[in-house]
Amino acid sequence: MTDQTARVLERNRAPLGTSYWKLWTSSGLSNLADGVFKIVLPLLAIQLTQSPTLIAGLSVAATLPWLLFALTAGALADRLDRRKLMLWANIGRGLLPAVLVAVILLDFGSIGALYVVALMVGVAETLYDTSAQSILPQVVYRDQLSRANGRLYAVELTANQFVGPPLGGLLVALGVVAGLAVPAALWLAAVGCLFLVQGAFRMEREQKTTLRFDIGEGLRFLWHQKILRTLAVMTGVFNFASSAAFAVLVLFAVGPASEMKLSEVGFGVLLTASALGAFVGSFTSEWAEARLGRSKSLMLTIFGSALIVGAPALTSDPYVLGPILFLGGMLVMLWNIITVSLRQRIVPNHLLGRVNSAYRLLAWGTMPLGAAAGGLLAQWLGLQVMFGIMGVLTLALLALMPVLTDKAIADADVES
Repeated sequence: MTDQTARVLERNRAPLGTSYWKLWTSSGLSNLADGVFKIVLPLLAIQLTQSPTLIAGLSVAATLPWLLFALTAGALADRLDRRKLMLWANIGRGLLPAVLVAVILLDFGSIGALYVVALMVGVAETLYDTSAQSILPQVVYRDQLSRANGRLYAVELTANQFVGPPLGGLLVALGVVAGLAVPAALWLAAVGCLFLVQGAFRMEREQKTTLRFDIGEGLRFLWHQKILRTLAVMTGVFNFASSAAFAVLVLFAVGPASEMKLSEVGFGVLLTASALGAFVGSFTSEWAEARLGRSKSLMLTIFGSALIVGAPALTSDPYVLGPILFLGGMLVMLWNIITVSLRQRIVPNHLLGRVNSAYRLLAWGTMPLGAAAGGLLAQWLGLQVMFGIMGVLTLALLALMPVLTDKAIADADVES
């Protein structure tokens, strides 16, 4: 064993550090708020309208900032202190639900008001998430990234999808104020944890450049890195399909006239199945990656992704859908850990914010388009036909797998 290999193994076993765990706690609180809020909004919306197009419009508003603002957010993450950007983003998210409570209590509540709040929360999320993914290589060693991402995804998904959805359903059942006050308090509590993270997280800049130049540099790096570019496109297609499906899933699942006939609380519990699978996947992904290799692992996750979005086309039985969502969530987590860790290793740290944002422009910018398409297709063809179309679209990603061989991925990793 060489000295370099010994040092790598030692760093792999080393503790992740107090700064990491403070960041982990803050992320858990922030994602719990996200999980509650993303259920509260559509449950409030179906009290105002039963139109699939208008309901899907809420998802369009929430995800549109990834299409319009992602590149600017990435440039800011490479120019400013990443921790401070995360702080201000969460302060903004904490105040917005309180504003919505005031609007509703003053009897000005409308689907338009929900759109505005969803859009503004989405802008803050774009800043927060870009900075959060970019800050991690400044907190842990490069060789610890897979483990650090796995633990971070575990708490994020447990909070966002396992605890948040049923809690959101319960809070809406108690009242609008409760449903909006709790996520506001959680976002502000996350701010407190971030204040405890010590250190400066601003990248040194050798020369002054324009924002436009910075954005272009990140785009060029992504364009010339074939592995990352392919992964971004594939993630974008899946996010298009999943946004289409989940934008109108509430109409398929909730209420006596729906196919599944679930209550608000039951809907939240159903969504926890995929979150529970993702939680398990966050601890098994490292093992799966080592046993199968990255290429076979990524191929397997495509089937899991297709299961998640396409299964409602085949059944409305929650006892069948639950296990399917569990397995799909487990496999999607495997994709996330492999691709995010690879991106953090390949991209130089001074470019990471911009490349993350360029990647997410392709990967997440499709979400509002998918949500809009899901609403329109459901309106024209019916909900279950739309779910089937999105499942087939996801399976079509197998056509790009020849680009993602283990050798090509390893070569890209070594070149960094």
